[in-house]
This record gives sequence, C-alpha cells and structure tokens, in this order.
Amino acid sequence: MKKLLLTFTLLVSAFASYVQAEELTFTAEAPSAVVMGETFRLSYTVNTHKAKNFRVGNITDFDILMGPSQSSSSSTSIVNGVRTSSRTLTYTCILRPKKEGTYTIPAATITAEDKQMISKALTVKVLPPDQRSSAASSSGAQSGRGGSASQSGQIADDDLFIVATVNKKKVYEQEAILLTYKIYTTVNLTNVSGKMPDLKGFHTQEVEMPKGNREFQLEHYKGRNYRTIVWSQYVLFPQQSGQLEIPSITFEGTIAQRVQNYDPFEAFFNGGSSYVNVQKSIRTPKLTIDVSPLPAGKPASFSGGVGDFSISSTISTTELKENEAVTLKVIISGTGNMKLIRTPEVNFPADFEVYDPKVDNKYTLKAGGQAGNKVIEYLAIPRFGGTYTIPPVEFSYFDVKSGAYKTLKTPEYTLNVAKGSGSSSTSAPVGYVSKEELRLLGQDIRYINLKDTHYRPKGQFFFGTMGYWLWYIVPLVAFIVLMIVYRKQAVENANIAKTRTKKASKVATRRLKMAKKKMAEKDKAGFYDEVLKAIWGYLSDKLNMPQAELSKDNIATELAARQVNEALIGECSELLGECEFARYAPTLSGSSEEQVYDKAASLMNKLENQIKNVKR
Repeated sequence: MKKLLLTFTLLVSAFASYVQAEELTFTAEAPSAVVMGETFRLSYTVNTHKAKNFRVGNITDFDILMGPSQSSSSSTSIVNGVRTSSRTLTYTCILRPKKEGTYTIPAATITAEDKQMISKALTVKVLPPDQRSSAASSSGAQSGRGGSASQSGQIADDDLFIVATVNKKKVYEQEAILLTYKIYTTVNLTNVSGKMPDLKGFHTQEVEMPKGNREFQLEHYKGRNYRTIVWSQYVLFPQQSGQLEIPSITFEGTIAQRVQNYDPFEAFFNGGSSYVNVQKSIRTPKLTIDVSPLPAGKPASFSGGVGDFSISSTISTTELKENEAVTLKVIISGTGNMKLIRTPEVNFPADFEVYDPKVDNKYTLKAGGQAGNKVIEYLAIPRFGGTYTIPPVEFSYFDVKSGAYKTLKTPEYTLNVAKGSGSSSTSAPVGYVSKEELRLLGQDIRYINLKDTHYRPKGQFFFGTMGYWLWYIVPLVAFIVLMIVYRKQAVENANIAKTRTKKASKVATRRLKMAKKKMAEKDKAGFYDEVLKAIWGYLSDKLNMPQAELSKDNIATELAARQVNEALIGECSELLGECEFARYAPTLSGSSEEQVYDKAASLMNKLENQIKNVKR
C-alpha cells in the first residue's frame, strides 16, 4: 500500500511539473518614456527553447539600430517535492526614436512548440531633449547620477521639488477631492520624509499606495526631463463652505551626491569618485479650495450623501407567522462620502417590534471618494396577524454631476402575517375563551345544601354592618383611583412627543455608559460613535425631531426657539463637530476621551435644566 501511495505521489508531482513547464507565455518589454535622440532596449521573451519563426512587427516610428539578437537561459528548482523548470529565449532590439510624440510598437509573433503566439503592443512616449542639459547630462538625468546638480556640487530648487495638485478646486460641501504629492528630480534621490499637516475643515483619508519598490517614470516638465513618482495621495471631504486652505508642507529629501576623490588610493578603488548623502528641504506651495454650500431645498429624506449613488433592497420573506422575524436589507451603492451617510429610516407598521439596524460598510478609497456598498439590515417582529405594508425606503443625496438633489426609493413590500399556533397567542379576538376557562364553567352554579342551616338573631347579621359596607366601598374607591391613574397614563402614552421627551435623558445616560465602557476598552472609534449616538438621540427625543432631519443648523434653530442661551447652543455645536471629526480621524482629535465624555455629560445636564424650565 505504501509503495502504491508513493508511486501515485510521484506521478502527481511529475504531472504538476509537466503542466507548469508547459504553460507558455510570450511577453514584450520597453520603457514607457524615452528622450528624443537616445536609444532604448526592446525585448521579447518566451519561456521555452522550442521556438522559431520570430517576427518583429512593422516598426516605422523608430530606427532599429541593432537586432533582433537572441539569448537563452534555463533554471531548475524543486520546492516541496515539486520540480519546476524554467527555460527562456529572449530577442532584443536597440531602437532610437525618429521624432517626438506618443507611438505604438506593434505586436510581435513567434511559433513556440508548434503554437502561434502574439505579444501585446507597447506604447512609448518620446520626450523632447532637456533644454538645460547637454546630451551627456540628459543621459545622467535618466540614471539619476548626473545632471547640473552633480556637475556644480549644488542642488538647485529646480533639480528636486514636489508638486501638490488637486483634481478640482471648486467643489460642494462633502464632495471628494483628490490631493496628490508628486516628486520631480534630476538627482539621485534616495529617501523622502514629511508629515501631513492638520487640514482644518476637511475629513481626510489617505489613499493606500502600491506596496513594494515603485519605479520612477520619465516626464517632460517646463522644458526639462525629470524622473517622477507619485509620493502620496489623500481624499479630502470639505466639512464646511468658504475658502479652505491646504497648507504648504516641508519635506526632507536625502540625495546621494557624487564627489570627486583627490586621494589617489580612493580614486583607484572607487573609480575616481564617491557618494555622500546630502539633505535638502523641499517645500510645497499652499492650495486654496473654493467650497460652495449645498443648495437650499434639501428633501426630508436627505441623509448627507454627496456623490453618485444607487439604492436597492431585499426582504427575507413576505409570508410569515406572528412573532417570527423578518429582515429587510437595504444596499446603498456608489461613490462619494459613503462613510458619512446617515442610515435611512424604515417606517415599519406600529404593531412591529423593531431593533436597531446593523450596518456593514464595504467600500474602498478611490479618487472620487469612497466607492462600494453600505449594507443595512433592519430586523422586525410582527406581534399580531394580518396583512401589513412596509412603505418604500426613501434615500436622497446631492448629485455633484447635475448639481441637484435626487431621491431614490426601494420597492414597497406587503407582508402576510398568519396567526401563531397555541392558546398563548397575543392576537386573540375580543370574547375569546380559552379551554381552561371552559372547564371552569361547570363549577359556576353549585348545589345549595339547606341541611344544618343555623339562623342568627337580629343584630348579629353581617348585613348592614360597617365591615359589610367597607367590603363594597374600599374596592370601589380602589377601582376609581386605578381608573384615574390608568387614564392619565394612557393620555401621556398617547402623547408620543411627551413620552420621548421624558425618556430622553434616561436613554442618553445608557448611551454614555456604553461610551465609557468603550473608552475603558481603548476602542476610540466605538467611543466616539456611542457619544454621537447619545447626543443625537437625546436631541432627537428632546426636540421631537426624527434623526434624519437633525443637523447642526436645525438643532441651533430649535434650541433657540426653546429659549436656550446662545453659549450653550454654541457649546452643543462645537461638541458635535469635535466628535464627528474625531470619529473618523481620532489621531487628530484635540481633546482626550475623558474630556469629551465630561463635556457630553455636562452638556446634556445643562440642556435638561434649561429645556425643562422653558414653558412651551
């Protein structure tokens, strides 16, 4: 059995090696940009030695100075018992451009192991010569060890600099802006360091750059040829209107500069020269962004979204029994300020028990903002049988392309809720009698035994005594008191706004306790999320406003209408802004979590006292 297993393993390994060795590829490679008058290498590689009939495409925009010349290589490796063989043939041509411009090198063909293969076409951009350098210094600019900086011993400002650009300078609030820092150099730059400043008025997120060694690209800029690379990118979401400034940044660059050796021994071993590290400060200019406020006429269902979005929904079932759960899933897709969108409100029927929605953010950072999906799951349980309708969920956002608000709706759903089985059903109709009550009916009228009857003299009867009347009066009084209390409670419960106002402080206190727990767990994002929920929920209940309609302006207006002083209104707006900013950029928050917690507790205590003392 062991021999059979060993033989099978060797056959599988041999087959895997054979399959891997037989996977053919035919690739082409050339630089993406070259300088006019200079030569460059064009190579084609096929991973087999059994190749013939290689044909280069019809190259008309470049002079072929040499080639195609052929070279071969082979290697073998064994990893975990798997043998891998690599054999390649490379065909090389030396080309020189005829004129400036962007040109396409057509595909080449080859017959590899009796299979006709075609490479991909390549695009090469031919740049004009550097206006400030000779042919030798232009060549040095490509290698990074020549140029004017090396010749003079000094690094001029136009030998190394960083350009800060934005894809748009005039935007609306919450509209995404792509900020790019790009390095331009003619010297041998080995390292760059710099810290992004605090951008006031923006919600900032850094774009993740490709990992590994990134290569410089050749680019013609203001009459010179530079090696360029995108150093960092950020997506900015302006949080307020007006002229917002992106301040200048100072980067520190490290350059390996070539120096001449006058010591004959060092000159002999180092080729007459060596390299030293030179530091240079690089300062980028500041940028100004013109941010326009969102236009008036926001729909009631506006949730703060700015960008380009779509909405869809699904429901787990439309046929269920009472006390069974139903899940409504709403998916918001698109590109924009996805993270800052508030959760839409679903108007479930009054007889449904509704739980807090579960939100799952599935998006990535792109040049146009956060692209992806926000998946929201609403869980509800019908407590009574019947036919119910879940109305469409409305989602409004500001479309930056058309400059107008758009309102999207999900489908309407009709639920058929069947009555549950068992005598404990809460949907029993009026007059319903259970089986247990039916068994007791036979004992309502019982036989009166007249034997052994004892009579009492007059005056000893219980009828007409004080105890007799108390048996009637006390239950009657208790019944009247209970009716008064019940009616008062029913009236208060019918006033939903008053009920929410009374419970606002208790609900907010529970939220703050949860925030304190998150703070103890070192969960910064969770802490600020719970503080925001406490403040927004308190204001929503206290001011009797849906959370979808809450904004800093609306809150300020409502508090002012309730005669809350301006200092407290300003304190409320300032704390909301600080929490929203710290929620998405906790490392840039100005206050500690303890200070924010104390501010929130103090703010709601002050609001409770002032709003309670105001006559409405």
